[in-house]
Amino acid sequence: MATSRPVRIARPPLAEDGAARSTTDLRVNVAGSQRVVRVTLVYLIVLVALFAAFILYDRSVPGGTASPTANGISLFAGIFVLFAIVGSVLTLHPAPRAVEVTVDHVTVFGRWGGRRILPPLGSLSTRVVRRYPSGFLADTAVEQVELWGREAPLRTYLVEDGLFRGATTSEAPR
Repeated sequence: MATSRPVRIARPPLAEDGAARSTTDLRVNVAGSQRVVRVTLVYLIVLVALFAAFILYDRSVPGGTASPTANGISLFAGIFVLFAIVGSVLTLHPAPRAVEVTVDHVTVFGRWGGRRILPPLGSLSTRVVRRYPSGFLADTAVEQVELWGREAPLRTYLVEDGLFRGATTSEAPR
């Protein structure tokens, strides 16, 4: 019986972290996300206050002690929930979580986990539609930008300043 001995298997050297980072740039949309989350919270707080005011008014008028189904409170509660869900989705949707920039494409990571692959930044154009200053809703300035390209349809995103740095800027509307 032969004795076992260790065998060395040659493997290619691993790529260094610096080389991998130079080809991929992950840009997180911190300020844009912060703004949409805070706007959503303000929206929901105002909606709850309106709902509470309606309930208090309904209970204070004559006949307000009737059952909730008889005076439409259940219907109004359903409409409140529908407005809360739809309004929150519409408010949170335009701000992507992050943008990954590589040499051959740009990947936009959506709020709900979707990914949109766009051409390289050099072939994309951006136009600032609106600029929001820093303040209560976001710690830094946030921009609403339109992004388009030859192979990319027009998209509107709420991003922090410089997230699409490297794209061609345009002042004229598309």
